[in-house]
Amino acid sequence: MSETFILGLLLLISPLVLLLLSIKRTNSNKLNLPPCPPKLPLIGNLHQLGSLPHRSLRSLANKHGPTMLLQLGQVPTLVVSSPEITCEIMKTKDIIFASRPPSKIIATLLHGSDDIAFAPYGEYWRKARKLCVTHLLSTKMVQFFQHAREEEVDCMMANIYETSQKHGYVNMSSILNMFATNIVTRVVSNDLFRDQEKKSNLHMLIEENSALVGAFHPADFFPLIGWLDIFNLDWRAKRNAKRWDNILEVVINNKAKRLKDDVSHNNNRDFVEVLLSLENDPSVDFTFTRGNIKAILMDMFTAGIDTSYITLEWSMAELVRNPKVMKKLQDEVRGKARGKDMIRDEDLSKMSYLKSVIKEVMRLHPPVPLLLPRVLTESSELSGYKIPKNTRIVINAWALARDPKCWEVPDEFRPERFMDSLIDFKGNDFQFIPFGAGRRICPGMNFAMHNIELALANLVNRFEWSMPENLSREDLDMNETPGLTSRKEKRLDLVAKFLAVG
Repeated sequence: MSETFILGLLLLISPLVLLLLSIKRTNSNKLNLPPCPPKLPLIGNLHQLGSLPHRSLRSLANKHGPTMLLQLGQVPTLVVSSPEITCEIMKTKDIIFASRPPSKIIATLLHGSDDIAFAPYGEYWRKARKLCVTHLLSTKMVQFFQHAREEEVDCMMANIYETSQKHGYVNMSSILNMFATNIVTRVVSNDLFRDQEKKSNLHMLIEENSALVGAFHPADFFPLIGWLDIFNLDWRAKRNAKRWDNILEVVINNKAKRLKDDVSHNNNRDFVEVLLSLENDPSVDFTFTRGNIKAILMDMFTAGIDTSYITLEWSMAELVRNPKVMKKLQDEVRGKARGKDMIRDEDLSKMSYLKSVIKEVMRLHPPVPLLLPRVLTESSELSGYKIPKNTRIVINAWALARDPKCWEVPDEFRPERFMDSLIDFKGNDFQFIPFGAGRRICPGMNFAMHNIELALANLVNRFEWSMPENLSREDLDMNETPGLTSRKEKRLDLVAKFLAVG
């Protein structure tokens, strides 16, 4: 966040905020609040967030402690990078920390926050989440999609081979995004899976969603100026919501017509058809509208594609940068494969080093480095500090996973740290929560991990990987993009040498 921007914002909002402060001022000295870094008048600590807030906030935590109460404009925000306090928030007192703060951008993009990820904690969220788990994300459904998953991995292998033969190198960022998009669209909406034009637009829409949700929106921190669209963010959100709506409306209408014309169409339904069948089902004990369907579908596409794609891209980058790890992983995978040209789901349980590599990638590069914000629904106490009601809660998962008190040489890529370790990402080890924890843990965790493990095992089994000509592994750019999710800033180009097996 530039100094010019801060100055401009300060000049713009100062009369309004000063008026508010003159009307409503609290004496925080009487409260035992967590420490706060020095702040500026009116904007508080906003200027200290930087373009990559997870990194800036860890630097602040190193100086002021792992539990800080920042003032972001008019919004008190508790930033946590302590496993113990995270456990208290996500486990001991989870129910009062389980809701989401209101957001103008989210409301615009997601039909008034009618999705699962950003919906307030309550009856609708519980029932919508249960619906998605039952019909798409359960262990039973993940197993049901095994054939589709393996077919898409096989298509990716063929695509890599053909592209490598043609160009001499492969744009792995594009290849991996295509794989993640194919598998998610295939199980969520077969119609969208078959429509290449609409499917290719999904990447653009998902990237824009990530940028908008992760951007600084003045209305969220200065409610008095919520009517001002200073940076065209409201306009961009409305434009992106309309583009999503154009795609989803066609998909939903086509599905609705097909279901109406073919009442016997009960087997092998995709997720859109399941949702439509529940739209007017009297046994569903909550209002379920087209807006709900669209918001839930946006969640499934965005979270499902992004998690798999981002983790696979960082995995390939880290493996190329660390040839000893690559060799050890290839030895394990090829040893277990025993000459098979295609590794299948049943082979993965034998590959402990593969799972350790993926855990280490997600430790260093959690897809959402600052977990989705929470809001405290009643006043509480954490580690002796008073936390007022309506305080926004930010958990720095990136900082937790690099805490030197929890991890030896935390900034180094060492998959061996997870071998023979009980630490996992399932929400019980609070120094490692790439999928979150507690009630709001990501329901698509198993779905994503099956996609990632199967894809990565086959990538290292069938190909030898190296940097393009005249580039060394030290030249590989590992910078991140700003936004809700943590992607590689520059695309990943690699040379893939095909290995005949058998």
